[in-house]
Amino acid sequence: MVKLSKIYTRGGDKGQTSLVDGSRRSKADPLVVAYGAADETNAAIGLARQHTTGAEDEMLARIQNDLFDLGSDLATPIADEYKWEPLRITDEQVERLEAEIDEMNGELDELKSFVLPGGSAASAFLHQARTVSRRAEREMWLAAEATDVNDAALRYMNRLSDHLFQLSRRLNRNGADDVLWVPGGNR
Repeated sequence: MVKLSKIYTRGGDKGQTSLVDGSRRSKADPLVVAYGAADETNAAIGLARQHTTGAEDEMLARIQNDLFDLGSDLATPIADEYKWEPLRITDEQVERLEAEIDEMNGELDELKSFVLPGGSAASAFLHQARTVSRRAEREMWLAAEATDVNDAALRYMNRLSDHLFQLSRRLNRNGADDVLWVPGGNR
């Protein structure tokens, strides 16, 4: 378990931060930016959870925990040897998201247009989290161009935006309360 005895360290005052392995990186390093965007995704999901209960809230709670795992994964550079076993996103975590997406998809009304963020408060916040997760995924791919990144972590973030979309529709009465785009509707 993580224990923090002091919140500020002054170690980042010159624009650098420590990774899990103790190495120092610029706060603008693509890896640091990527795990910051994953953290921002987590915060956006936390806002959505203020409007969820039951199975939907349980899914989001698991995802929030996974996103901390993902942050640790990104903050631990891939190496040939480690002092301890690093925390990595696993294929099983990706598969759980896929199973939940498939389950929700079977319950949803068929899409007849693109969905605009809205409907219920939970749905609107999930759409916000979805867009933040897509940015986090782009940041992760930028990091992957510069250094090794766990493939399962990349797949996880890709599935997450789909999961949040499907969950937003589920929370809009399985799509019945979706706000649909009307192409050219304001001409």
